[in-house]
Amino acid sequence: MELSRRTFTALAGTAALGLALAGSGGTATGTHGPRSVPTGPPPPPPSADGRRHRIGFDRYSLLVDGHRLVLWSGEVHPFRLPSPSLWRDVLQKLRAHGHNAVSVPVPWNYHSPAPGEYDFTGVRDLHLFLSMAAEERLYVILRPGPYIGADVDAGGLPGWLTGVEGTARTADPTYLRHVDEWLDAVNAIAVRHLFTAGGGTVLLYQFEDGSEIPADDPAGRAYLDHLYAKVRADRIDVPLFHADGYLGERRAAPRSPGFRAGAAGGAADAWGGVASGGKGYAEVRRTHGAARERRDHLTGLADGATVHNVRMVFGGTSWGWLPAPGVYTSYDHGAAIDEGRRPTPELAPLQQFGHLVRTVPDLARLDAAGGVRAEDERLEVRRLANPDTGAQVYVVRNDSAEQVTSLLPDTGIDVPVTVGPHDAKLLAAGLELGRRKLAFTTAQPMLSTTVGRQDVAVFAGRAGETAQVALDCETQPVTNRLDDEPAWSYDRGRLNIVVPLGPGGLSRVLIEGGDTDTPMVLLFADDATALRLWPYETPSGPLLVYGPALLRSATLRGATVHLVGDVVGETGLEVWAPRGITGVTWNGQPVRTRLSRAGSLVMEGLMPGAPAVPLPAPAGWRRRDENPESEPDFDDSAWTAADRTSSHSTTPVPEDGPVLFADDYGFHYGDVWYRGRFEDARGIESVSLSYSTGTQGLLMAWLDGRPLGTHRMPVPDEDTADKGTWTATAAFDVPKTLRERGPHVLSVLVRPMQHDGDERVRGTAQDTHKAARGLVSVGFEGGSRSVDWRIQGAAAPDRVRGPLNNGGLYGEREGWHLPGHDDREWRAVDLPRGDRRQGVAWYRTEFRPAIAADLDASVGLTLEDDPERAYRVQIFLNGWNLGQYINDVGPQHTFVLPNGILRTRGANTLALAVLSDGTTPAGPRDVRLTLLGAARGGIPVEAVDSPGR
Repeated sequence: MELSRRTFTALAGTAALGLALAGSGGTATGTHGPRSVPTGPPPPPPSADGRRHRIGFDRYSLLVDGHRLVLWSGEVHPFRLPSPSLWRDVLQKLRAHGHNAVSVPVPWNYHSPAPGEYDFTGVRDLHLFLSMAAEERLYVILRPGPYIGADVDAGGLPGWLTGVEGTARTADPTYLRHVDEWLDAVNAIAVRHLFTAGGGTVLLYQFEDGSEIPADDPAGRAYLDHLYAKVRADRIDVPLFHADGYLGERRAAPRSPGFRAGAAGGAADAWGGVASGGKGYAEVRRTHGAARERRDHLTGLADGATVHNVRMVFGGTSWGWLPAPGVYTSYDHGAAIDEGRRPTPELAPLQQFGHLVRTVPDLARLDAAGGVRAEDERLEVRRLANPDTGAQVYVVRNDSAEQVTSLLPDTGIDVPVTVGPHDAKLLAAGLELGRRKLAFTTAQPMLSTTVGRQDVAVFAGRAGETAQVALDCETQPVTNRLDDEPAWSYDRGRLNIVVPLGPGGLSRVLIEGGDTDTPMVLLFADDATALRLWPYETPSGPLLVYGPALLRSATLRGATVHLVGDVVGETGLEVWAPRGITGVTWNGQPVRTRLSRAGSLVMEGLMPGAPAVPLPAPAGWRRRDENPESEPDFDDSAWTAADRTSSHSTTPVPEDGPVLFADDYGFHYGDVWYRGRFEDARGIESVSLSYSTGTQGLLMAWLDGRPLGTHRMPVPDEDTADKGTWTATAAFDVPKTLRERGPHVLSVLVRPMQHDGDERVRGTAQDTHKAARGLVSVGFEGGSRSVDWRIQGAAAPDRVRGPLNNGGLYGEREGWHLPGHDDREWRAVDLPRGDRRQGVAWYRTEFRPAIAADLDASVGLTLEDDPERAYRVQIFLNGWNLGQYINDVGPQHTFVLPNGILRTRGANTLALAVLSDGTTPAGPRDVRLTLLGAARGGIPVEAVDSPGR
């Protein structure tokens, strides 16, 4: 299954990290640092501070400058969001929702259009992304491959690698020469951002990805040894790891902390919706919901993992020809932040877990402490203990389909605990919360901090549950119920508080006096309410904000805290701020507040939500038919002669040749045209065209301009969803009227789709990315014919969009999709359309949104039609190929138009290239702009360059 290939060390969540540490400059301590680092506060949030830092580890956790760090990383693919301004939006959401790190794969194919050429400009600016991550105070796990997997074409290996010598992902010297050039280029950027030297926040570095390399595989180990030595030679001195825990010249030491390199945060979906039952990523998100996320990540913690990386937290879009064969354009992944950059309920467990491990240092040093048996055996209970503080942590897991309520004997939790179906819960006893001690809780702790002159603790759980928290108090404190829901009692040194979660939103309890003079505010929230709680670190100490949809930043100036963030629906605002803060602004506007009994500044009134966002209806369409290449008199003299007799492909060259594989002629992405000239068609009854593609590839053929027919690969099912290369032979009858003495022209259009990844089979590299794409061989029934072939694919990539956005359609080569193209002679048409024609037709229009500058509106393009109609559409916005729609396969109907490429307050050129097989009427029918979400706030967005403007 697709998921199992990507979880690697994370299947049980406990595989060893396998970190390798350099000793250069004394920046890394490795396993040779202090014998025992006690429990204590974590390191401060990272930044590019220009100071040298020490990175080490022991069997419990990473150690940063002598402080224990639980790394809570979410994976983001900047290459799947072609608008650099929006990278900051996603990074801010990642940090606000509890993550302290971001994992960043760097695809070789995305940056290298040809051997020795490397482009890190524009949407490929790795330096800019790493700088943003440091500015947003996130650690970085850098993953430059050379193989990254990530459901991208060839697993990230460049297209040109298919046509050269050398076996990929081995110690083959020819391959390693190319690898070294790639690592030279990417490491020259990475070394400027290493946390060890203070230039950035790159904390960990992964080389390679994919399946495990067995211990008895000397060739595989030699390959990893080379990568290890190369990366170290490039002055990368942060810890290194490989997905299977392999460590340079040795296996991971038993002193390594537990590591989840690819904890599942959703799943990829194949053409036809194999993973989603045909329902798309909304269904993936439902089945990989908050309960499953919480259960998986808490189980990882119980298994000893303190280094977590969730794939994916934001999936994005596999625009252009970026995706691997097994996935369609959307890479929403069912992730916690959806493809339109909107937070989803799935973020609740991620946010709660992230803030918990960041503010409760006990969780960075835990030992298994023996089993606990729940009275109801449907609950599995794992007990952990901190050897320094004595705090007890219980992970209670429910794998049944029913909600379970049970007592947990021998835990000190003397009331029943409820766990939802397929869910889990982290409970604690003996935990220090500020100056007070938690006896036990039936709700999961989310946050423990000190704001101003009072301690604050947050507990969260599912709506409808009842939270019970008990504090050890030798002296009875004064307890104030600040909302209607909580109830409390004091008995024999214990304060008991009971709160139903959900009604009324946030519930507040103020505790004063007793064993300490420091007041404490206890906050209780269900999952939805917890997603409106925002802790933030400032130079003067922590603050906590409640109410808005997102807090992006907080700045203290004088007695005022200046908050920046997003509002979706009408909401209040409540701020617990450092001492001396008496004023609040929100997005630059002053907010009138009053001081509450909870010590917070509470807004008088409400902030308005985001207004309705009207979108224009695309109209004024113009149409032009394409594929002149099918006509016999088309001038193909400038095309490349397909006359090679040998190939580096893993696909055998037919005995009678020639090589017709597109990659051998430099055409790696998008559609490819073939034109074959032969003399005398007398006696030929049919022509057989063997071809090889990725998932959902197709072939169309014409003889002397007359359509012969279309062949397409079948829709994948559960057994074939992971199949990367599909082969078939299409046989077409030759009309009797064409069986004449020549000359004749056979025109063939192939949509190759993408290259297979290069997964290992039993530890052995297969070079599967080199399987042929395009025509393989041609045969004639009724006699053999000598054919002179020419081939044409995409034109040379432009610097703006890069190599993965160009295809070989005539309209693409002629710029019909570009904003500057003159379409005044095109025919004006209305939608819907119902044309029946084999080949390509283009539609163009302009539209002008008028979205207010203070709104962050995410917009998509939706296409819908009768599912029986067999056609597909390439979608171009302002010259960018943003996706491929297959009407009769799906499941995707809405395609995100990222702001920056989309001009939210200006003219946009929309072009649709419709490829139809002629067997049914072909649309498009409904083409409309769809609002995916809007927030008042957002970040400034700079326009992305568009070719043709």
